[in-house]
Amino acid sequence: MSVLVYTESENGKFKKAALEVVSYAKAVADQMGTTVTAVAINADNSDSLGAYGASKVLSVKDESLNKFNAKKYAAVIEQAAKNESTKVVVLSSSADSKYLAPILAVGLDAGYVSNVVEAPSSTSPFTVKRTAFTNKAFANTEINTDVKIVGLSNNSFGIVEAGGSASVEDFSPSIPDSGVSVESVDKATDKVSIADAEIVVSGGRGLKGPENWGMIEELADVLGAATACSKPVSDLGWRPHSEHVGQTGKPVASNLYIAVGISGAIQHLAGINASKIKVVINTDPEAPFFKAADYGVVGDAFEVVPTLIEKLKAFKAQNA
Repeated sequence: MSVLVYTESENGKFKKAALEVVSYAKAVADQMGTTVTAVAINADNSDSLGAYGASKVLSVKDESLNKFNAKKYAAVIEQAAKNESTKVVVLSSSADSKYLAPILAVGLDAGYVSNVVEAPSSTSPFTVKRTAFTNKAFANTEINTDVKIVGLSNNSFGIVEAGGSASVEDFSPSIPDSGVSVESVDKATDKVSIADAEIVVSGGRGLKGPENWGMIEELADVLGAATACSKPVSDLGWRPHSEHVGQTGKPVASNLYIAVGISGAIQHLAGINASKIKVVINTDPEAPFFKAADYGVVGDAFEVVPTLIEKLKAFKAQNA
């Protein structure tokens, strides 16, 4: 009857989102008077999840799962849930988890609620708070099915160290033939992932051209941030589409989002509204982004950003 959590990993290492969902699952388990069981697929150091609240880890080692496949991964988690007689399954809000969640929900005959931002306000009935209307509102949603699947919004709950330990058990589920094979996956290896980043620095057409992107990358480097861009920038070919954030691009739920030279079209704001602190730098004081931002700087990015970089470097040097 433990709370089951799927912990995502890459190249054997747990992602930041994995630690957050374990922390969240621990909070749910405490409310329900039970424990947390984690599913780890081809991950190393699975026992480390105990520090964040997992009591047991079901470790799956299978070469056919080296590349993500929604049907196969959903089958693994479904079998783990049935093996543990689980009533609550916790996933992240990554693209992978959102692909597998509906398949898992069908397999478990479960209700699935995505974009959850807080621990349940009640476990009887099971009620969670989630974002709605592209992060413009919240909805308190009851899950009335016997088995419940919760998709936790990134950076909403935080990582909480519980100081415990976890036992690790080998788990060997049957892996179905999905009918789909992944030949290769190309990923940038020298940058912070937008999905995992706590800080995102994003640029728009106000930068005037790709040759000026150096200051965005330098600011991101100083802050340990990911770089991103608006849709027009990726459409123009200034930046890769993998950096496009917004309603039609990647959603961002960072702790700090810095927009440089982005006016703030509604589609862009819809994709970044879940970020906790939003800062805009723009020459136009009437830019829509200023209405959505927590802090705004009216000024030329080519003057403001280099000065900001200089001040940040000086601050870091003094506090090293």
